[in-house]
Amino acid sequence: LSELLKQNITILEVLESEGNKEEKRDKFNRVDLKVRDNKNEIIIIEIQYDREYDYLQRIFYGVSKTALEYMQEGQAYARVTKVISVNILYFDLGIGTDYIYKGSTRFIGLHKHDQLELTEKQKELFNRESLESLYPEYYLIKINRFNDIAKDTLDEWIYFLKNEEIKENFTAQGLKEAQEKLSLM
Repeated sequence: LSELLKQNITILEVLESEGNKEEKRDKFNRVDLKVRDNKNEIIIIEIQYDREYDYLQRIFYGVSKTALEYMQEGQAYARVTKVISVNILYFDLGIGTDYIYKGSTRFIGLHKHDQLELTEKQKELFNRESLESLYPEYYLIKINRFNDIAKDTLDEWIYFLKNEEIKENFTAQGLKEAQEKLSLM
């Protein structure tokens, strides 16, 4: 996560994710994490890797439900927790040649094509600099599209996820720990 988000991420808590289902197929993601970022903000990270034809709508549903689950009754909307959805895909999803995609929410004017920005008062209220930072982020990592050439530390993790192997020269955060766990397994 630190390599993907380009900041130090501290995992605070692994949240129950499968036991809180209302229906049998509801929100079948593998893990939710409560993390703290460099700005000391709490973020909910939802990690999913299930194969489904309607997967794009599934991740939208999962993020929406996760945001609601961590909203407390009577809590001001300004305190809604940001959700980042990290999707590790071992199957093709959509048409595209890249192996990492990021989705976010931006508001663009229909006539003047300008991007809507937060006012100074809103920046203070939300403790954020951009409107886009208020909304969920989606990362789609298409493991099967990765060409096995690690150009950076994020690629080193993707190489590991694809090949279950860590090369000697890899330096990505957390890979040494993953290698130790892999050798025990």
